[in-house]
Amino acid sequence: MDNFQIETAQNVNIQQNAAGIGERILAYLIDLLIIIAYFIIVLFILEILSFDYGEEWVFGLILGLPIFLYFLLWETFWDGKTPGKATMKIKVTQLDGSRPVFSNYLVRWLLRLLDITLAFGGIAVVSILLNGKGQRLGDMAAGTTVISERQRVRFNQTILVDIPEDYIAVYPQVTVFSDAEMRKIKTIYTEAKRDANHNIIFELSKKVSALMDVTPQEKPLQFVDRVIADYSYYTQQ
Repeated sequence: MDNFQIETAQNVNIQQNAAGIGERILAYLIDLLIIIAYFIIVLFILEILSFDYGEEWVFGLILGLPIFLYFLLWETFWDGKTPGKATMKIKVTQLDGSRPVFSNYLVRWLLRLLDITLAFGGIAVVSILLNGKGQRLGDMAAGTTVISERQRVRFNQTILVDIPEDYIAVYPQVTVFSDAEMRKIKTIYTEAKRDANHNIIFELSKKVSALMDVTPQEKPLQFVDRVIADYSYYTQQ
């Protein structure tokens, strides 16, 4: 599932990492296995205790109520997570990233009957795939979504760049930089290049060359580009 961006009432852009449909299905299957295990264990204990099944209300209270309220109770008291969601590192949250209140959990739980139970999950899968924000119908009504807590780092957010096998480095002095410093250089350079901000690239080139104690033979843009590539070359050796 791709990331999506929303804008709050304060004009602040919030980037959310929506959980993938596969992650959500696996989380549900884990929870289903826990529910089945609970059902079998409780029946086994009641059998050992010679429970009088004529007391239907007691039987329903012990066996049925925890299963019926499983998702609502776990998500409400465990920060939007169930054991299955926690295993898959996903959780329920409001669209702006804040923690849902009980009414949010309640609405999405009530609509679970339509979304998942009666339609065998079909409606939920279709709405999640089409919505673009990781929402099934219950989430749409409750103003919630399910996000992944896994950190997904894109290639362009790292210090690495794609260099050919026969690449020849020019500046061994790039090793004076740490990974964090080179990541910052790359970020500034990438954003300035994207915005065609040549002044920033020029100043960045001056600063980098001074720290490396070298006199660039290239123009500022090519120099910084070369420095980033050289750093990737030397740190991958």
